[in-house]
Amino acid sequence: MYTNLIAGSIDIAELMFYIFFVFFLGLVIYLRREDRREGYPVEDEIGGRLRRDGTLFNTALPKTFNLPFDQGSVTVPNSNRDPVVVANSRSTGTWAGASIEPVGDPMLAGIGPGARAHRAKFADVTAEGHLRIVPIGDAAGTTVETRDVDPRGLTVRGADGEIAGTVSDIWVDRSEMMIRYLEVDTGARKVLMPMTMVLVNRGRNNVTCSAITAAQFADVPALAKAGEITRDEEEQVVAYFGAGYLYATPSRQEPLI
Repeated sequence: MYTNLIAGSIDIAELMFYIFFVFFLGLVIYLRREDRREGYPVEDEIGGRLRRDGTLFNTALPKTFNLPFDQGSVTVPNSNRDPVVVANSRSTGTWAGASIEPVGDPMLAGIGPGARAHRAKFADVTAEGHLRIVPIGDAAGTTVETRDVDPRGLTVRGADGEIAGTVSDIWVDRSEMMIRYLEVDTGARKVLMPMTMVLVNRGRNNVTCSAITAAQFADVPALAKAGEITRDEEEQVVAYFGAGYLYATPSRQEPLI
């Protein structure tokens, strides 16, 4: 009688099952190795000791990634730790994972919603290598939709309702075709305010930012170069405004009930 047996009691279906099992096991091992590049070797929270597991599932062979537009290359994993943003804070306990609280000005403490990481010291670029986020005047052909309010010239009010300055320019994302920041002239200097934390009031002809108070605009991180914002500067600006949602006023740090 005709059968599909290959050897002994093993048939084609069983053989395909074994092949699939071996393939899938190898895929899992490969993926678990590859996802251990950034942030590896793991670093202990207390003491900073690097864990060198060296097992099949915890070791990825170093791989070099060439960055575009002559920005160098990165080899990971490696033992080079990223520089740590020193937070003005203290731990509330002596155990790993204990919560921390700000020391001094909580807006500049670098913890909670104001925490940030070091990012590249160069600006983000488009697929063509041009600056991605620029003042709207530098983005040829980009204009504000005629049915929307052009915020330039509008008064900026902080979370306390006080006047912080005037919108002097718009910074747009040329890849996403959207407004990323509003440039605010505080009188003393010009700072960037994330558009996602802004409400443009059509009827009142002003712009309000619920993240920080008017006085706190004076401490918004500055840009090193006019008309250009690096990735690290973006991190600093957004983190500062993010901190305001918890630390801008003492009442925001207290429970609602």
